[in-house]
Amino acid sequence: MPNNNLFVALRAAFPADLDQIAISTADSPTPLDYTWRDLDRGSAMIANLLDSLDLPPASRVAVQVEKSVEALMLYLAVLRAGHVYLPLNTAYQAGEIEYFVGNAEPAVVVCSARNFDWVSRIAFAAGTRNVFTLDDDRSGSLLARAVFHADQHQPAERSGDDLAAILYTSGTTGRSKGAMLSHDNLLSNARVLKDFWGWTAGDVLIHALPIFHVHGLFVAIHGALLNGSRMIWFARFDPRAVLARLPEATVFMGVPTLYVRLLAQPGLDRAACARMRLFVSGSAPLLIETFGEWQQRTGHTILERYGMSETLMLTSNPYRPESARRGGTVGPALPGVAVRVHDDKGGPLRSGEIGGIEVKGPNVFKGYWRMPEKTADEFTTDLWFKTGDVGRIDEDGYVTIVGRSKDLIISGGYNVYPAEIEGVINELPGVAESAVVGVAHPDFGEAVVAVVIARAGASVEAEAVVAALKSRIANFKVPKRVFVATELPRNAMGKVQKNLLREQHKGLFAAGAGAREP
Repeated sequence: MPNNNLFVALRAAFPADLDQIAISTADSPTPLDYTWRDLDRGSAMIANLLDSLDLPPASRVAVQVEKSVEALMLYLAVLRAGHVYLPLNTAYQAGEIEYFVGNAEPAVVVCSARNFDWVSRIAFAAGTRNVFTLDDDRSGSLLARAVFHADQHQPAERSGDDLAAILYTSGTTGRSKGAMLSHDNLLSNARVLKDFWGWTAGDVLIHALPIFHVHGLFVAIHGALLNGSRMIWFARFDPRAVLARLPEATVFMGVPTLYVRLLAQPGLDRAACARMRLFVSGSAPLLIETFGEWQQRTGHTILERYGMSETLMLTSNPYRPESARRGGTVGPALPGVAVRVHDDKGGPLRSGEIGGIEVKGPNVFKGYWRMPEKTADEFTTDLWFKTGDVGRIDEDGYVTIVGRSKDLIISGGYNVYPAEIEGVINELPGVAESAVVGVAHPDFGEAVVAVVIARAGASVEAEAVVAALKSRIANFKVPKRVFVATELPRNAMGKVQKNLLREQHKGLFAAGAGAREP
C-alpha cells in the first residue's frame, strides 16, 4: 500500500535541486535563506527527536510559538513522524491553554521560552511528559535536543483517513471544539487549489500570515510547498515592507485588513504589482469598496474565497478569466466540493434565497475531537456538514455569505441578517466599516445595534446614520442604537469578534439602563 502521509506528498514536490532557496526571511535581524535541503534535514532531525521519545502512535503535539521557519519545520516533523499537529493561537492565555491541553491530552507541548513556566505547569498537571521551547531567533530546547539527531528520516506510514491535525475553533458560542483533519482532507484540498489557482513554475509567495490558522498554514504554505515555490517570509505583517517586496513575488494571500493597510501606502500602484499574478483574500468578508479600490489602484482583481477550520477551502472566485471575479461573493464551489442552501427545516431553497449553507466533499473534516454528539448534530442525515453560515447561491453558482447563523437577529419576530445592514451602512458618506449585532430587548426579544467606524478625517453622527437607514431599509432592520467607535475588536485573522460587541452592549436595553432609541 502507498504511504498516504501528507509529508510524503509535500516532500515529493520539492525541487530536484535541493540547494535552491525555499524560504527567504524578510524581517529577521539578519536576512536568512533556507534551502529545500534545510527544510528536509531540519524536519528530519525534529522527527527523529519525536521518535526518540517513544510516544504512542498518533500522539498530539500542541504548539504555541511565534512564527518562524523552524516552527514550520516542526509542523513538517510532526507529520513526518506520524503524529497529530495541534497549532494554538499565540494570543491564548492560561485559561484557554489549560482547556486545550486538558481536552487534547498532548504527549508533547512546544511553547515560547518566555511562557515556559506557566505552560509547563499546565502541561505537566494534565499528564504531558514532554515540554519544549522554541523561539523565533532559532533558540530553544527543541532545537538544542534535535541537533543531536540524524538528518535523515523515513516518514511514518499513514493512511489517508488518519488524523494529521486538530484545529480548535474560536469558541464564540461556547467551549472551543477541536476539528479533526485527516491527511487526505489536507492533501485533497491543497491539490485542488494548486490547479484551480494556476500555481506554476517560478511562482514566489509572500507569506505574511500567522501559521496557527488554516489560511496561513494549510492554504498558503501547502500551496507553496506542493508547487516547489519559494516563499518570502514575514514573521509579522508590515505594509511598507511587504510593498517593497512585491516586485519579487507573484502570489500574495491576506485577510481584508492587510489589503486595507496596503491601500494606505502611497507607493501601491500598478508598477509595484506589475509582476504579481494573484492576490487572494479570505478569513473575513472583503468590503466591496476595498475590492474596487484595489482594482483601480493596482489593475488586479482580488480573488475572494471561502473556507472554514472544519472544511478547509470550499468555494473560490475564478482564477481565469479575472473579469469573472465578483466583488461581494466568494465564488462557486471548488472542484469536488458540493454546496447547497437549505431552510431552517432542512428543505432546499431556490437560487437567490437565503438559508443555511451545507457542504460535502473530501476536504470536510472527520468530526470534533471527543465530541460525538456535537459531531452528529452538525451533520444532516444525508451527511452534509452544516457550516453555520447563512447565505445564498445565485443562478451561476456564486455563493454570497450573509452572516453566521449565530449572528442572526430575530427582532419582533422578523429575521435580520447583520451583513445586509452592514452593507448599507458601509455605503454611507464618511463610513469606513461597521458591525451589527443583536442584544436582548424587553419588547422585541432582540434589538439591532450597530457600531460604526468613521473614515480617517471624516465625521459620522449616530443620528444621521439612523435617519439614512430609515429611507433605505425596512424599519424593523434599522438599529435601535448606533455607536461611533475608533475600531472594531478583531481576532488574529482580522475577523470582527461580534461576541465581544454583544457582551459589551448586552445590558443596553435592560430595565433602568437609561438607554434611548434614536
